[in-house]
Amino acid sequence: MSSKTLISVVGPTAIGKTRLAITLAEHFKTEIISADSRQFFKEMSIGTAVPSKEEMQAIPHHFVQQKSIFEPYSVGDFEKEAIAQIEKLFQDKDYVVMVGGSGLYVDAVVNGLDEFPEIDPKLRNSLNQRLEKEGLQSLQEELLVQDPKYYHLVDIHNPHRIVRALEVCITANKPYSSFLNQKKEKRNFNSFYVGIQADREIIYDRINKRVDLMMETGLLDEAKKLYSHKDLNALQTVGYKELFEYLDGHFTLDFAISEIKKNTRRFAKRQLTWLRKNKDIFWLDYNAEPKIILEKITEELKTHPNA
Repeated sequence: MSSKTLISVVGPTAIGKTRLAITLAEHFKTEIISADSRQFFKEMSIGTAVPSKEEMQAIPHHFVQQKSIFEPYSVGDFEKEAIAQIEKLFQDKDYVVMVGGSGLYVDAVVNGLDEFPEIDPKLRNSLNQRLEKEGLQSLQEELLVQDPKYYHLVDIHNPHRIVRALEVCITANKPYSSFLNQKKEKRNFNSFYVGIQADREIIYDRINKRVDLMMETGLLDEAKKLYSHKDLNALQTVGYKELFEYLDGHFTLDFAISEIKKNTRRFAKRQLTWLRKNKDIFWLDYNAEPKIILEKITEELKTHPNA
């Protein structure tokens, strides 16, 4: 499949990745792989900004709301299933479009996963018990000591990621980040990254408006339906966590909304930090005309060494 190319659309949250992915999929007459780890779950739709029914009908999307929050689903599971689906699509398509804000999941498909030491289940249980008794901050502080490099890359508000990093640090007696970016088996298709960028003020404004729209379209009602399951890993997600605090009586609704906006902005900042490590991204301005975008990408694909 040396003539086949996976086009990965990346960028911070709320920047317009879905729109560009659909434009590209229509142009190249292909389908879309979603690599957004929050959109996998069918019980979460408003808070994860899943594509609309119209968008899903326009172009087939894979890995959108295909799992339940009650089913365990790891990046390793996604990698295997996504590669199988991509290879199936490549049987009669020259291009496949992948889109998502979860950098780890995008990189897993493009580059493969890093090899980590085997973890003793007792250690994992111990860390989860600490999380429950001492709270997330205690584990965050330990990660800062054990692996400051990864601390500044990871979503530090995601307890699953924090526990995962710490169990590797403790087991191997060296930083989690030292296991990242190992040399991996080469994929049998080409890869091309397209990034959407904008000034920080524009990104933040788009995030604030998206949160307001989510609230107007029923995010609070969605959170209420999920409230009894709030401790599930899938729901340790910006947009839900803050509303659970409101439902617990710890936040006012206005404060919860302001926290969603603030934490989403922080998430966007971490996404950009992750993306800046990748020197292969072909960056485009968020408000460029679709016709101009297609011309630039088509031209870049002709000269790109991996496409």
